Amino acid sequence: MAHEIERKFLLANDQWRALIEDSFTLKQGYLSTTPAATVRVRIKADKATLTIKSKTIGIRRSEFEYPIPSEEAHQLLALCEGPLIQKTRHTLSIGSHTWEIDEFTGDNKGLLVAEIELSAKDETFTKPAWIGTEVSNDMRYYNSNLVTHPYTQW
Repeated sequence: MAHEIERKFLLANDQWRALIEDSFTLKQGYLSTTPAATVRVRIKADKATLTIKSKTIGIRRSEFEYPIPSEEAHQLLALCEGPLIQKTRHTLSIGSHTWEIDEFTGDNKGLLVAEIELSAKDETFTKPAWIGTEVSNDMRYYNSNLVTHPYTQW
């Protein structure tokens, strides 16, 4: 079984922008969001995936991700509930970790969230000065929640 251990943070300032190594746009939607699991379709350039994630327990959850044809992903996005999540993902490295900073557009414009994936719950990592408040356990910041409760409506 595949697992994801992820921590999410708000940003304290824009100093991270000078460290960006790569940026790309993502479009994603949710075919299902239940208390037990979510089913997501995501398109990144010409690649697409179908992802099933279990309920989050703390900062850990099961995650299963499968590549799907891009044409089919576009068809599946048309079936998704609520508005689609649109964002630019910026990646940068600090120490041995990659940080992903999502800069949302559309109904979630103005929201910036930094994420780091870890191999263990208690894994140590460098927390840069531009990292602000941790929101790992705040469901408002889950992408699946942003579909029905967009940031611009908070």
